[in-house]
Amino acid sequence: MMVLPDLAVDEKDAPAGAPQRVICLCAEWCVVCNQYRLQFDALAAQYPNVRFSWVDVEDEEAAMGDYDVETFPTLLISEGDEVRFLGPVLPQVAVVGQLLKRLMPERVLTPDTEASALLQRLVNVVK
Repeated sequence: MMVLPDLAVDEKDAPAGAPQRVICLCAEWCVVCNQYRLQFDALAAQYPNVRFSWVDVEDEEAAMGDYDVETFPTLLISEGDEVRFLGPVLPQVAVVGQLLKRLMPERVLTPDTEASALLQRLVNVVK
């Protein structure tokens, strides 16, 4: 498993309503993911109060549970235990940056138990 260095401050220090964790679900064999990795690292540097993690879904099958990533890269963005976004994204810093900016205000999605369960399993992997 490849995990980015922890650039974030403690989650309790992040502003209320702000995403605190961005997990990129990828695969080692995926050419798009491998090309996106440097951009993802650069994006992490722009958000020092957010913990960015890179998870190879094949290395972490147990944590993935029944969740099947159909399109790479897929991001899971959370605030604490609440999933704010789970889905595929275009592998472009500007697109993901806009998504993060839209999620910064206090907006909470309707709870998705599958997404929440996936977050809990992945948090244990990327600690």
